[in-house]
Amino acid sequence: MYKILFSIMASSSLLLLSTVLVAGTPDVSVTKADPAQKQLTKEPAQWGYEGEGKPQHWGELSPAFKRCSTGKNQSPINIKQAIKAELPLIKFKYNMLSANEIINTGYSIEVTMWSGGEIVVDDEKFKLSAFHFHTPSEHTIDGKSFPLEIHFTHYNRKKERVVVSILFEPSNKDDELLTALWPHLPLNVGERQKLGSNVLSSLEFEGKVGNYYRFNGSLTTPPCSEGVRWIVMKSLRKVTQETILKLQKAIKHPNNRPVQPLNARVLLK
Repeated sequence: MYKILFSIMASSSLLLLSTVLVAGTPDVSVTKADPAQKQLTKEPAQWGYEGEGKPQHWGELSPAFKRCSTGKNQSPINIKQAIKAELPLIKFKYNMLSANEIINTGYSIEVTMWSGGEIVVDDEKFKLSAFHFHTPSEHTIDGKSFPLEIHFTHYNRKKERVVVSILFEPSNKDDELLTALWPHLPLNVGERQKLGSNVLSSLEFEGKVGNYYRFNGSLTTPPCSEGVRWIVMKSLRKVTQETILKLQKAIKHPNNRPVQPLNARVLLK
């Protein structure tokens, strides 16, 4: 079964952005006070992507954002010269996915989850909390940017994060996930829409996948908290220019943080 997000990986290993996706609550089950949504909600310090609040100034806007300037393991990064390693397969159990809302936060378009979605990384279970969109991509590969990137945020019971990233390349046909979501796209900041129970059916998948890049990083928005496990899938999904333009119209500005120094981190593939 060719399921959107993970079918890619099936081609090389199985699977958000070879495929896949990447910035808690006690039970980590995506509900109202979801931390992924909080970190995308406007802070009093008025961070943003343009003017005085742009990424280069995030660390100066609030003491809570200091890590954006001082952190040594910041995301996103330019992926290059990764070390080849025997990376373990990631177990995906994306069954009975039920989305809650699609929200225009002013910083991104975010889909919050009601239930369903789990991955196993480092022998620990992480539940899918939400996913959101960046255009252009935040991560680059060998200096190449992509028109779209999706970050799938997962939490375990210790509130630790794993973000799975999927990158998209230009095409004359959209990925199934985008086709299902775009009719519900909220075009105005603060607007939100409830999503049907089967809108994420193309994401439903169960299996073990590989063929990805892995590194330690941070949230790509304030407060830029570190300790995030990043999984960037190697295979690319498809997106049309029309879909990108509609997303840009909704967000009204590019929402990608510039790539950050790798420093002493090890990048594995």
